[in-house]
Amino acid sequence: MASDPMTAIARHKTAIGRARLSRPLRLAWEAGLVDESASVTDYGCGRGDDIRHLRALGVDAVGWDPEWRPAGARRRSQVVNLGYVLNVIERPDERVEVLRAAFALAEQVLVVAALVAVETARQVVPFGDGVLTSRGTFQKYFDQGELERLIRSSLDVEPVALGVGVFAVVRDAGRRATCAAGLFRRRVTVSAVPQVTAEALFEAHRAQFAPLLDFVEARGRLPRVEDGVPVAPLEAAFGDLRRALAVARKALPEAFWAQAAQRATEDLLVYLALSRFGGRPKFNELDSAMQGDVLVFCGRYAEALRQADALLMSVGDASIRRAAAAASPVGKRLPDALYVHTSALGALPGPLRVFFGCAQRYLGAVEGANVVKLGLDGAKVSFLAYPGFEAEPHPALAWSLKLDLQSFRVRLSDFAERENPPVLHRKETLVELSHPDHEKFARLTAQEERFGLLDEPQSIGTRAGWEAALARAGVSLRGHRVVRSRGGV
Repeated sequence: MASDPMTAIARHKTAIGRARLSRPLRLAWEAGLVDESASVTDYGCGRGDDIRHLRALGVDAVGWDPEWRPAGARRRSQVVNLGYVLNVIERPDERVEVLRAAFALAEQVLVVAALVAVETARQVVPFGDGVLTSRGTFQKYFDQGELERLIRSSLDVEPVALGVGVFAVVRDAGRRATCAAGLFRRRVTVSAVPQVTAEALFEAHRAQFAPLLDFVEARGRLPRVEDGVPVAPLEAAFGDLRRALAVARKALPEAFWAQAAQRATEDLLVYLALSRFGGRPKFNELDSAMQGDVLVFCGRYAEALRQADALLMSVGDASIRRAAAAASPVGKRLPDALYVHTSALGALPGPLRVFFGCAQRYLGAVEGANVVKLGLDGAKVSFLAYPGFEAEPHPALAWSLKLDLQSFRVRLSDFAERENPPVLHRKETLVELSHPDHEKFARLTAQEERFGLLDEPQSIGTRAGWEAALARAGVSLRGHRVVRSRGGV
């Protein structure tokens, strides 16, 4: 990574010390691309903090940096991290060279991270296709699509967006498909399985049934031999797997099976719809479990793709989005948008999951955002950060990141320093009934309605407007309770 002779660029000054694992490697870890069994090379490791943190987790990690660790190892590893290196390279052709050199060392996965141009520093001057900061360092600010195109064109592999400015380049097509699918599959917990008591035989063998029910809840179908679900305990208990399945069918309500199948079918179609944007896998590139999903729910892959494409095309129709919002079991509905907590995104109807997935496919995870605003008229998705969502009765908006899905412009708005930021009401509408605080949120809203505090929604959307409404009513808030103010009526 030689310096451009035109000027002296202090690339080494961009290296920063970190108290924990860097964001790209955290996202890769959460996606299951890095674990304790992996070998990792940090290509452009700076001060070596990630190497230290990875080794503390039991990972075989080494690193190299032209300034800070020139004698470090540039070895082949299962995972190679190229974190915030491309930003500091002045020449576009050298960025391609570095990408290819890092990918050549990656046996399985290359993690690429770069700064994304949602905000830039003020003390900068133009230099090449980036800026020269007051510290004498070069910084190239990519946009999300530009970074994705650079990776794809340089390596001829479809990258998977893990977050804003973070991509995974996975060599194996099947693993790449599984990684991408995992971003859109709704999270289901075993606690969602109904606690039935109608069949004593089922209850007596619930422990043996647990792996089977876990699979059905996650995949919406009975397992095949290829799925590797441990059924030997059931065969031992009932003498025959078919008899065990008959007991489960009788003991659990039909709604359990139907709802699981509906969820899993939707998961499959959402993933296949979003894979249309690049690198749609062939059937034999899907993992075994997903192949089983296709055969059970759609009969054949061509039919699954036909249904997925129809779903994808439908979300461009504002009337489809509005109808889906009206039918959604979760979300705060306004005339032009639906607001939903990130924990409840999986409960949205299929068209809205695909609509959100288009934004997620482009940006990846947006860390710190806990509420999503889905545009019903315009094709816009906003990621909103309410840091005190659970603890505060009416949390203030700290920042929003808006993506226009037609122009792919990204706009960051900061509200943290404003004296009168927007505040949130009716929090229970944003979460599912199973959310641990749903009842508490709903009680607060019911109290506020009794006091008439929510009668004029257009005037209470900001902190000042809300405080004025409380003062007029002679009440205040104590946690998630409305109390009369001293001297109030």
